[in-house]
Amino acid sequence: MRRMLLTLVTAATLPLTLVACGDDADNTQDTSAGDETTAASADAFPVTIEHAFGETTIESKPERIATVAWANHEVPLALGVVPVGMSEATWGDDDGDGVLPWVEEKLEELGAETPTLFDETDGIAFEAVAATQPDLILATYSGLTETEYKTLSKIAPVVAYPDIAWATTVQDMITISSTAMGLAEEGEELVADLDSQVQAAYADHPELDGKSIMFSYIDPTDLSQVGFYTTHDTRPGFLADIGMTMPAVVTEASAETEEFYVTRSAEDLDAFDDVDVFVTYGDPEGELVDQITSDPVLSQIPAVGRGSIAVLEDSTPLAASANPSPLSIPWGIEEYFDLLGAAAEPAA
Repeated sequence: MRRMLLTLVTAATLPLTLVACGDDADNTQDTSAGDETTAASADAFPVTIEHAFGETTIESKPERIATVAWANHEVPLALGVVPVGMSEATWGDDDGDGVLPWVEEKLEELGAETPTLFDETDGIAFEAVAATQPDLILATYSGLTETEYKTLSKIAPVVAYPDIAWATTVQDMITISSTAMGLAEEGEELVADLDSQVQAAYADHPELDGKSIMFSYIDPTDLSQVGFYTTHDTRPGFLADIGMTMPAVVTEASAETEEFYVTRSAEDLDAFDDVDVFVTYGDPEGELVDQITSDPVLSQIPAVGRGSIAVLEDSTPLAASANPSPLSIPWGIEEYFDLLGAAAEPAA
């Protein structure tokens, strides 16, 4: 569980008709309708995209898109394109079918079957990816190593993350992937639509405006350390983008490292003085909050002392949606802000 929490560092329907469905390598995308859209996107090629491992040139419009790592499949799906294969969800999956609820809803909306699911428990499933016969592999939000990138590139052109592993914003994920697909304009529309939804939801929670949020992981078995995500991670990065501020300790740590997660001693109390709300994973009905608030050290932190702690229940869809993605944002943003808002103004 801890490994999964630390590696999960995190739409509108657009008028597209590029849909593929099925589970086998014979699956192809149906582009019989929407000829003007198809022709326009084909005109975008060849396209070259720079990323952390160099650059990738996509010579022609991809027809069989595979995705690896967390949430990359959501960009094509949000744009109406069903990938031939995608990563299996192992955290936040409430019914055990390997697909998160917002992805299930989108597949149903598109009338598509679930694509081939890649089991990435032990790393990238190279053979399974190859079996789907992709002509493009999207990994814009991932932690690919250079070795993994080179191996995948033997299968098909790969678009990796732009700079730092697990640090790609939702906006960049959409922009880069949609460009690789020849749907840059549609990607821009999706980014704008999601931003509009987020801003509307945020406006409904004035209690959050300007609040200092620390997205943390407080291990109930070791309260001597406070772990937290840096702004390289999409979870606090997303909150900062919409107007909430980051505590000084998060800002300073983010400037000193490219790591997405760091720890500080709980006894360094001054480091947490400007935290308004702690967000952490755990069991809201369990003993975590009681443990934190009754701890002789942690209880001296102002936010802890007043109970400003938002607990995302482990391995639930809502907890997974806090790592924002193109389809999870419209699915869970209201409930997520409700949870943060309640912690920002705890009951007396």
